Amino acid sequence: MNSTDKITIAHGSGGKITNALIRDVFFKHLNNSILLEADDSAIIDVETKRLAFTTDSFVVKPIFFPGGDIGKIAACGTINDLAVSGASPKYITCGFIIEEGFSLTRLEKIVISLAGVVKKSGVKVVSGDIKVVGKGQTDGIFINTSGIGTMPQGKNFGVDKIKPGDKVIISGTVGDHEIAILSKRKGLEFESEIESDCAPLNKMLEEVVKSSSGVRFMRDPTRGGLATTLNEIVQNKNFGILIEEEKIPISKQVKGACELLGLDPLYLANEGKAIIIVSPEDEQKVLSVLKKNEYGKNAASIGEITTAHPNKVCLKTLLGITRIVDMLTAEQLPRIC
Repeated sequence: MNSTDKITIAHGSGGKITNALIRDVFFKHLNNSILLEADDSAIIDVETKRLAFTTDSFVVKPIFFPGGDIGKIAACGTINDLAVSGASPKYITCGFIIEEGFSLTRLEKIVISLAGVVKKSGVKVVSGDIKVVGKGQTDGIFINTSGIGTMPQGKNFGVDKIKPGDKVIISGTVGDHEIAILSKRKGLEFESEIESDCAPLNKMLEEVVKSSSGVRFMRDPTRGGLATTLNEIVQNKNFGILIEEEKIPISKQVKGACELLGLDPLYLANEGKAIIIVSPEDEQKVLSVLKKNEYGKNAASIGEITTAHPNKVCLKTLLGITRIVDMLTAEQLPRIC
């Protein structure tokens, strides 16, 4: 590897310097027997014919933020996309697009962060790629990921399983991630630092699925927040969703920041929360499981499925007025994940 702490075009050449970077940074921290084979394709064994597969790209700015960084969010985002489908995440791939001049120290810090998430989640990074582009052609570093998970036998989740009367649960406070990004990007200082909720949810959601046969559907409310995700659920459906403002968990810090900045917390991005729609009979069972987990301690039941206003999400406000909550038309803050 070169003696400087900078990525060079040579790091993307595929030669000795590329191989040294892979060995000294990626293999060092993402070490597992499949990855170390260093083949063009990872050969993996799966114990079921039902698989979940997802892909995503991460372009967060700033790259490091309170509570995480682009490496952590890349791992969590892919793991959570699999987990909310009901799958048990097993393997992910990571493609790094790195700008010439990017700090090797910062790159390794990102890889260490990513490695910490996959280790905690029991997931393996089994393949990857590195591309180096010229200075000014990207914004430091982008990460693309794909993930594979196995689906449990006899469990089926989907919007088509949702029934009137089902309950809507959110696994914790909303808006933490976007406010954390905004505060770092704009240099805003609040009374106490607001950290991103970025976290891997697979272990928690696996416990939820094991405990309840009444789980209908799960989704992580990332870009566009809680309101947009709920609107995606009811789109072109013969049912709607009614949520209650007083039941939605929002931290005092996020609430204060939103009042100061004129933002609506219902549209703020999250990176460590899940929406769970469950039968009314299993509502308390699911809440009990969530609250026992570090990532679900602030879980709350916030509303229910209704036929009163099909194809719409409505909010019962603190004043007792019911209003329509539409889908976000433009991001409140770009480049958040």
